[in-house]
Amino acid sequence: MSRLHFVAGNDIQLLHSGAQFFPALTAEIDQARHEIYLETYIFANDQTAVAVQAALIQAAARGVQVRVVLDWIGSDRQAAIDLTRLFNDAGVDCRCFNPWFKRGLARTHRKICVVDQQVAMVGGLNIIDDSIADDGSGIVLPSPRWDFAVRVTGPLVAHVHLEVDAQWRKLGRLNFRSRFALMRHLHADAKRGGKQITAAALVVRDNLRNRTTIQKAYLHALGTARTRAILVTPYFAPGRKFRRALISAASRGVDVVLLLGVGQFALQDAVAQSFYGRLLKAGVRIVEYRKTQLHAKVAVVDGDWATVGSSNFDGLSLFVNHEANIVIRDRDFAATLSHELEQGLADGVEIVAADVQKQAWYQHVWHGIAYLVYRGLMRIVTFGHYG
Repeated sequence: MSRLHFVAGNDIQLLHSGAQFFPALTAEIDQARHEIYLETYIFANDQTAVAVQAALIQAAARGVQVRVVLDWIGSDRQAAIDLTRLFNDAGVDCRCFNPWFKRGLARTHRKICVVDQQVAMVGGLNIIDDSIADDGSGIVLPSPRWDFAVRVTGPLVAHVHLEVDAQWRKLGRLNFRSRFALMRHLHADAKRGGKQITAAALVVRDNLRNRTTIQKAYLHALGTARTRAILVTPYFAPGRKFRRALISAASRGVDVVLLLGVGQFALQDAVAQSFYGRLLKAGVRIVEYRKTQLHAKVAVVDGDWATVGSSNFDGLSLFVNHEANIVIRDRDFAATLSHELEQGLADGVEIVAADVQKQAWYQHVWHGIAYLVYRGLMRIVTFGHYG
């Protein structure tokens, strides 16, 4: 999948944080008649997650085929094993992604649900209460986690369904011939949207067909941007190509704005801050979101290109993990998302060059060391692809 294949005729609804996402998710599960696929990085054990768990079990009890994929690391090793056993005992088919790193370092970081091949939900929200920090600390957040997903109906759902079904089958017992045939089928399906740039496209990242697809989608959007690009991520540590694309767009006069999450991981913050000086000098604006935990992975470019999904702007998301984004070409949707992002920018704190210049020398040294350590680790796990 070297380029995006857009599919027309979809209805796409933006869902803001858990207050909108979880009622929509459980409503779809409760209405399911035939089949549910759910794939997530984190499936927690809090009140919100237990409600989703109960809805899935009830669906299975009334004869719906329910298949759940959860990540072995994201859902906390033993908890993932216990939940898999609980689901399977209750009639919900459940598989852990990559237990004991048997398939390498990759994790499934995707957040996808498909119901009856009619409705798909894709975004950044894990199955966890958005008032609780998602790093295992159990800290109660000052405000609900800031995140987004989309609810999709229309022809694109078939593409999403094919991806989650393929993931499910790949986690089972497939011989080499079956895996190769599945890969060819996925490649053929990706082209069915044709060349018409209309509504929306599914863009995924894995370590076979789609190693750089999500990054290429961003690079193309930045490379053709004319007026404004707002990009949002909790973890900012992109490779050299991505950073150059941001600087190039800003140098052409595009208003490039980064809205970044901070305060969760000290090393991650230091790596991100190691880029601040050069980006600010090139005209890229940087806003730190400090109101609560920012978990959104979204962007709007020129008011007609938007994306919502699971991929961060860091080495793990862009070069290692399995990810899924929806790219939308629709001015009304972009305007809706832009409105939410403008509020996020208003709630943030803009960083200017003077803020970087007045930092103590040891802070600059720490940021540089953090970047060198991060780059070294990423070059190892990405076999040199991270720059």
